[in-house]
Order: sequence, then structure tokens, then C-alpha cells
Amino acid sequence: MPTVLLIDDNAGVIDALALLLSLHDIDTLRAASPEEGLAALARTPVDLVIQDMNFSADTTSGREGEALFRDLRARHPDLPVILLTAWTHLETAVDLVKAGAADYLAKPWDDRKLVATVRNLIELGEANRALTRARECDRGLRKSIAGHDLRGYVFADAATMRAVHLACQVARADVPVLITGPNGAGKEGIASIIQANSSVRDGPFITVNCGALPSELIEAELFGAEAGAYTGANKAREGKFEAADGGTLFLDEIGNLPLAGQMKLLRVLETGKFARLGANREREVKVRVLSATNADLPAMIRQGRFREDLYYRLNLIEIALPALTERRDDILPLAEHFLGGDKRLSEEARAALLRHDWPGNVRELKNTISRAKLLASGEVIQARDLGLATAASVAATAIAERGEPDRETIEAALTRANGVIAQAAAELGLSRQALYRRMERLGIDRA
Repeated sequence: MPTVLLIDDNAGVIDALALLLSLHDIDTLRAASPEEGLAALARTPVDLVIQDMNFSADTTSGREGEALFRDLRARHPDLPVILLTAWTHLETAVDLVKAGAADYLAKPWDDRKLVATVRNLIELGEANRALTRARECDRGLRKSIAGHDLRGYVFADAATMRAVHLACQVARADVPVLITGPNGAGKEGIASIIQANSSVRDGPFITVNCGALPSELIEAELFGAEAGAYTGANKAREGKFEAADGGTLFLDEIGNLPLAGQMKLLRVLETGKFARLGANREREVKVRVLSATNADLPAMIRQGRFREDLYYRLNLIEIALPALTERRDDILPLAEHFLGGDKRLSEEARAALLRHDWPGNVRELKNTISRAKLLASGEVIQARDLGLATAASVAATAIAERGEPDRETIEAALTRANGVIAQAAAELGLSRQALYRRMERLGIDRA
């Protein structure tokens, strides 16, 4: 349970606050003086402080409350503090809010407003701590991938950074890697990072799109064929495994490989040996195999469409690359990269890019920027040049027509924002506090 420290010399006030907060699953600590409050904080960390502005030594000026607040800020600069004030201390409270107090509430307080304020500040504190931890983790990841060849891979989002970091980690291990994620998310770029930092980086890097080949040609493409092995095979041909000998073979869209090809691929992975179509002699190769798919391979296994033994051979290490809409910090850096310095984006265009859901992922973003560069009349790309019709814009239009957003609109915005209140609020044209209040009225759980 979150914990709030109550500092007030009026026992009745503390009893009332403690009861109110306990009804909303918020624990409390009590202190009857500034000295007791500071001593309690030294012993026990809390999520928030509610302090009075007035103590018995001086019942009118609020100087003790001001001194307590400034002491709290000096000792615990990140700890949110709510000031309880009478109207005579309002000007002082406003000054302290400017100095860093989270909020002030007049006595007698409104129970609903007080609880909502406390909850919001506790959630904000949790989010800030999580953000701090994530940034520390990100700094560690960035440091660990420094010096690796990232093949010009553009990213800024923490989710992408984790995928890149894992690619760098497994690069030198001679093991199969399965890269999963939706079409157009950048899976081939992750494969190229693995190859570029592997022990066979000077060897060939051969790519096969298993989804772009007719099923009857896949085996010949992978393993080669002797002359006369099939109609039209006028001469012997080398397969991709032979071409990749001493290097890396990247099998894109591995879920499209037919069962017969899966069985032969499994044998090559197990033995390093294969035979060309129409040949009696086996050949032996040493190839690092990377594969990628946008398919749900475990579901395909249950349906009998993919071999379970092959799945575990390919999936010794899995790198999951999220959809672009789940790594929104990548959107603008990628857009700037695709612009190439020829033009620049207006603020409205940047906002439109961030609002869009990107069902086609990085590939769609690249095509959008390429089209906008052609359509823009000047050096600055405007939002209209992008040609995006987003769910967010539809929601904004609906809000303008109906007034305050309804439950369905808010939940849709929260889903698009992955639960980030500030982002959903911006899309809905509300302040964060207003969105919280609206969610509370409608009974919308943030989770």
C-alpha cells in the first residue's frame, strides 16, 4: 500500500485524514510537529507528505509551515508535498507551490478532491521512479552497445534498444536466433546487426524471403539443384546454404516454409549436411542461421503447420521487435532519417506522425515520408502533405462534436497511448488532472 505522512498538531485533523485515506487503501504515518515529521521521514520512506501550514508555536503566520516545507524540500527534493492551509495563508501557499510544493488544499477540504490529488501524485511519483529506473537501464544498455557495428540502425525507444542490445549480446555466439515482430518492423535490420558483430562478419550474408518463393522452388532455392532435377533446370545451380557457407543465412518469413522444406532444414541444422535436388552426394557447410517471422509459430505448431522440433532449433534465442506504435520514441528519429536533410517537418507534421497508429510499421513510415517529400511545395513538410487519417483525429472530431469525451473514446485513447495518461490526455485535448477526474467519474480503471 502507498504511504502518506501526515504532519499536523491537530489530532482531530490527522484522525480524519487517516480514516479518509484508509478507506481508499492508502496507509498513513502521523506526526504532531515538524520535528516529529522529519524524524519519521528519516526512519521510513513514504510516497507523499500532507503538512499543515500552522503549528501551535505561532497560530497565524504560517511561518512554521513554510520552514517545514523548505526543510522537506532540502532533505527530500523529489518527495511530493501537499499543503493544508487556511485562507489567511493562501498567498504563502501559492508561493510555496511556485517553490515546488505539489499542491495546496484549503481547510475544510473536499474529500473527493483530496483523495484524487493524493492518488494522482502517488501515481505520478511511481511513474517518475519507473522512468528513472528505465533511464538508468537505458544508459547501461547504450554503454554496452557502444563500439558495436549497428549498421546505421536508427532507434531511440527503450524497447528497440533492448532488442538491439540483445542482438549485440548474441552476435558472437554461434547459435540460431529467431527474430519476431510484425511486417515492416525492421527485423532484417536486427539480423544485419547480429551478422555485422558475429565471428563470421567477413563471410557472406545471404537473405532468403521464404514468403516470396513458390513452394515448389523453395527447396531448390535453399539447397540447390542438379541439372535435370526439375523441368527447366538446364544446369546445376548453387543453393543459398552453399552460398552462405562460412557466413550467415537469414531466412525471412520462416513461417511460410512448407513442411517438406521444414524437414530438410531441420536436418541441415542438426548435421550441417544436405543434398542438392537430384543429387546423391551430400555436401557439408558451416552456416550461422538467423530467421524471422511475423507469424504465431506456436499456434502454427498446434495446427500442424509448423514442426515443433524445428521451432526449438530455430528459437534458441528469440528477439522480439515490437510494432512501431509500441515504440513511439522511434517515430520522429526514423522520420528525420528518411528525410535525409532535404526537407524538415513542421510541428503540426511531427504531431501528426506521433498520433498515427502505423499499422504498416517502419515500412509505412518510410513510404509516408517519401511521398510527403514529393508533395510538399516548399522546404517544410506540413501535416497535410503526410496524408494521414488517424484514429486520434477521428476521436478529436468526435469530442468536438459531442463535448466531453465518453467512456469508449477515453478507453480507446488510453489503449493507443499504452496507458500513458499524459499522452492520452494530450490526444483528447484535456489536462492530465481533467482526464483523471473524468476517468474517476466514469469508473475507468487505469490498468
